[in-house]
Amino acid sequence: MANHKSSEKRVLVSAKKNAINTARRSAVKTATKKALVAVASGDKAAATTAARNAESKIMKAAGKVMPKKRAARKISRLAKKVSAMA
Repeated sequence: MANHKSSEKRVLVSAKKNAINTARRSAVKTATKKALVAVASGDKAAATTAARNAESKIMKAAGKVMPKKRAARKISRLAKKVSAMA
């Protein structure tokens, strides 16, 4: 257990940040999965909306829970799949 006031605070802050980061990571995965399901279903309007939502979640996670370049790569690949729909 923490022995100093500052280390007690660090324990609390890191637990809070861990919960936020876990939620962000989960939101990215869920939004991406929904977008990919919409692409697979063939509904371009739904796929576009889901991809826009996923892009928003990914950009919010960029630099925090994932590297910026990984976020850019995820967005690019998702956009490529949506635009390939005819």
